[in-house]
Amino acid sequence: MKKRLFTPGPTPIPETVMLKMAEPIIHHRNPEFNEILTRVNKNLQYLFQTEQPVLTLTCSGTGGVEATFVSLFSPGDTIIAANGGKFGERWVKMPKVYGMNVVEIKVEWGKAPTEEQVLAALKANPDTKAVYLVHSETSTGAATDVKSLAKLIRENSNALVCVDGITAVGAHEVRFDEWGIDVCVTGSQKGLMIPPGLAFVAVSKRAVEAMNSSKLPKFYFDLKKALKSYADNDTPWTPAVSLVVGVDAALQKIREEGIENVWARHRRLANAIRAGVVGAGLKLFSEFPSFAVTPVWVPEGVEWKQFNKILKGKYGITIAGGQDDFTGKIFRISHLGYYDELDMITMIGALEMTLKECGHVFEMGSGVKATLNALMAK
Repeated sequence: MKKRLFTPGPTPIPETVMLKMAEPIIHHRNPEFNEILTRVNKNLQYLFQTEQPVLTLTCSGTGGVEATFVSLFSPGDTIIAANGGKFGERWVKMPKVYGMNVVEIKVEWGKAPTEEQVLAALKANPDTKAVYLVHSETSTGAATDVKSLAKLIRENSNALVCVDGITAVGAHEVRFDEWGIDVCVTGSQKGLMIPPGLAFVAVSKRAVEAMNSSKLPKFYFDLKKALKSYADNDTPWTPAVSLVVGVDAALQKIREEGIENVWARHRRLANAIRAGVVGAGLKLFSEFPSFAVTPVWVPEGVEWKQFNKILKGKYGITIAGGQDDFTGKIFRISHLGYYDELDMITMIGALEMTLKECGHVFEMGSGVKATLNALMAK
């Protein structure tokens, strides 16, 4: 049985990338690694569509976001954070630990923050230093219209536009410079198609200026130190060398495909999965669907644990379950990163067989047919 991963992180890794990471390790303070990091830095700018620095940190995406809080702000600063899921919730809790005043925009799971909500929060808090948005909320599969909200924030305040792009970068259109984003973070185990362990942080000139007035304690997560090393295509601390080698290969694959084609592929695969799920008689969870992950309601009469056990144990498919109040109520299918059209057909085929064994009543093949029709309509 071939095992297949359909989780929104870690995501599948291309074979060529795994082979590069399996090569003998090199030292990080020599010309060979410097050449690799130089190429990585340039290709990260392409990925984020920016001329500004994109810093590589050895940590998870959460570490990357924490680095933005401690490097750009001071105790007592006001931060607006949109919370529509587990990760939006994290960006409400984290700055509080550092003594910041956090204004929470509470969003129902499966929905996205509106322009009216953001504008109201800005008007009520004119001293706001930054607004944190989650572009693709992994726990709910809901996407936020970052382009429109960034414009709104810029026109109505001096607040920095800070984006959790952890499951968005590489799946959704992201134009850092054009949209006026100041901070955007992603992680290596998502759209970049390598194992967990690296975070990437794009910073605007305004964000760099904010670092000069930050009074929070910092050492390892000091983006100012990272920027100083970045100027020499270096890192302040020992990087995860093999992962940097891997992301070099993965970014070159993205370059070869073309970033617009990568975005289009994710949109097409997401639409195919959603068509297949609905075709099999299931209901989608999110009202503003992400191109990275699709959450689905567990159908009535089907027990989640039995369903998951069959899907994984018999068909080798690993998906993600729901979180918090939605544990056992929804499941999440990823189409983020190294996937193609046949992967979507395989996923829906295994889903149908599992549903049938769990007693879900529907016409066998209806989901696969809907998936094929969606793919052929491209």
